Amino acid sequence: MEAYLDNSATTRAFEGVRDVVVKTMMEDYGNPSSLHKKGMEAERYVKRAAEEIAKTLKASPSEIIFTSGGTESNNMAIIGGAKAARRKGNHIITSTIEHASVYNVFGHLEKEGWRVSYIPVDEYGRLNQEALLSRLDDETVLVSVMYVNNEIGSVNPIGEIGAMIKEKSPGTLFHVDAIQAYGKYRINPKREQIDLLSASGHKIHGPKGAGFLYVKNGVKIAPTVFGGGQQRGLRSGTHNVPGIAGLGEAARLIYENHEEKIAAMYRLKRLFVELVSALPDVQVNGYTDERSAPHIVSVSFGGVRSEVLLHALEEKGIYVSSGSACSSNHPAVSGTLRGIGLERRFLDSTLRFSFSIFTTEEEIRYCAEVLKELLPVLRRYRRM
Repeated sequence: MEAYLDNSATTRAFEGVRDVVVKTMMEDYGNPSSLHKKGMEAERYVKRAAEEIAKTLKASPSEIIFTSGGTESNNMAIIGGAKAARRKGNHIITSTIEHASVYNVFGHLEKEGWRVSYIPVDEYGRLNQEALLSRLDDETVLVSVMYVNNEIGSVNPIGEIGAMIKEKSPGTLFHVDAIQAYGKYRINPKREQIDLLSASGHKIHGPKGAGFLYVKNGVKIAPTVFGGGQQRGLRSGTHNVPGIAGLGEAARLIYENHEEKIAAMYRLKRLFVELVSALPDVQVNGYTDERSAPHIVSVSFGGVRSEVLLHALEEKGIYVSSGSACSSNHPAVSGTLRGIGLERRFLDSTLRFSFSIFTTEEEIRYCAEVLKELLPVLRRYRRM
């Protein structure tokens, strides 16, 4: 049997996504910047995708900028937003447990002379709002906070944070990394006072290499890619029509019967937490109920290195992650696990299990049974 439980890394595409990607590669393959019929056909796919995504956010299609994925969206939002506002100040803020595509961008800007504040989180991975409030000042031009943490599934109260930022510092841009949240939550940027929001296609059963950045009308960001002036000059280059069309279709499909899909994922999560919590010297990190994301469970296994357990599970056809897949080729102690104050003995003994709408109860039970068999064996081996 096979159990794919690494859906926070990437998801299997919807069949409808596959079909539209193939169609735009083999039939409607024109360049949307071309003025002839083939170009206009391709442009319709781009417009339709923007309309579908905007509908899910209660936004305008003009507020959607297509990118190559979450990393580019985060870079564009942070670098572009900060540079556009540099005359107002040089202070930017983020948390200590952001994804590498945010955290490392702040590190880059810090080296370029920006003043950066890193806000701590509590034991459940939620932002310390009082600390954030105390760091906001007249020179703060941008705050970037993730909606859902990619390793432990903690959820920030984005609406509260947005309101707090705008009350104290109305001119400060609020960027939200929603890469693990889009498709799992109904997000309303205007209500939550979000200026910039990043999302990625392959987290919602769309294609890899396609994402978007929501840019609220009236918000200015400096372009980071220059060329032919496509997408209002904010992101030049020929549109990736197959990726964009697939992304739009994935956005439409993921929000169909959305409440039922999320409720089903929470049921699987509760079952998995119940089964693994019964195993000896095992700790589930963060919240495990509806205060956490429906698709992510972080589990620490005492006495077993995460990499060893990951490959032992792989041999049984179970696929999981030891953290963010974007950093998996560069082993290091997770900043998220350190940030929540995880016991030192668990820092190198933690795996992430992540589900999707295609995950089954059979997969969950199979994984729990295999863990029950493997853990005593691997712990004995380590003691030898």
